[in-house]
Amino acid sequence: MSGHLALAVSTVLYGLGIVAQTVAARRADERPGAGVGLLARLASDRLYLLGFTGQVGGFLFAFLAREELPLYLVQAGSSSAVGLATVIGVLLLGWRIRRVEIAVLAVMACGLLLLTGAAAPSEARELPLVPALAVLGVLTLAVLPLARVFKALTPVLAGVAFAVVAVAARNVSGKPLLDLVLHPLTWVMVIAAFVGQACLATALQRGSATSAVASMDATSVVLGAAAGLAVMGDRITPGREWWVALGILLVVSGVLVLGSTARRPAAELVSARGER
Repeated sequence: MSGHLALAVSTVLYGLGIVAQTVAARRADERPGAGVGLLARLASDRLYLLGFTGQVGGFLFAFLAREELPLYLVQAGSSSAVGLATVIGVLLLGWRIRRVEIAVLAVMACGLLLLTGAAAPSEARELPLVPALAVLGVLTLAVLPLARVFKALTPVLAGVAFAVVAVAARNVSGKPLLDLVLHPLTWVMVIAAFVGQACLATALQRGSATSAVASMDATSVVLGAAAGLAVMGDRITPGREWWVALGILLVVSGVLVLGSTARRPAAELVSARGER
């Protein structure tokens, strides 16, 4: 399977997973506890498990895409799932979306298209194992404690965790199966994915799904692009360096606007029939 096709399948699966997880998280019992505790409660919800399966499928296809495509392209493609999820929710579930959110998503889409157009296929430069383990491991272990203290930053911290997943995956993708299973960064990737899911579940229950997922994805795009270009040998099509700069600027600006206009979405993710 080509990297671009794998990325397209990944985006669709991520979008469907976001919709299912959002509905499940919204209808979860309003009981104390978030993060890992919320994930434990949602583990018995079939709809959430269906959404989680979509997320896992999206991750696996994105993993395949990272073997030949630079991180900023894969992260941009995966991030466009938030727009697809919003369209699915509006058309099929009667979700309500404000005009400002539509405009901001359009701006972010333009930024992601610029990043996609600037991409040049490239093989990753393997990171030194010990420094990579130290940096990525510390970032992963710090996410959940920080999310408990800075609750408003939970979507951003989820993005940090998924950026760790992206960097680790780019580093080990393409390795033989046995080497992949035994590689320490593979296990850092798995732990970071679990941490990111815990933060995402909390963010979906507490706030706007559009804002939360967009913030998470934009953080992952920016950090993943920076890591890929700075230390992993990702390349940009000659003459299109400014596309990357402008694309990242549009994505980050969109996140800031979404964050400043977010409101308590008591009815925002409710279906037209009034179901939670």
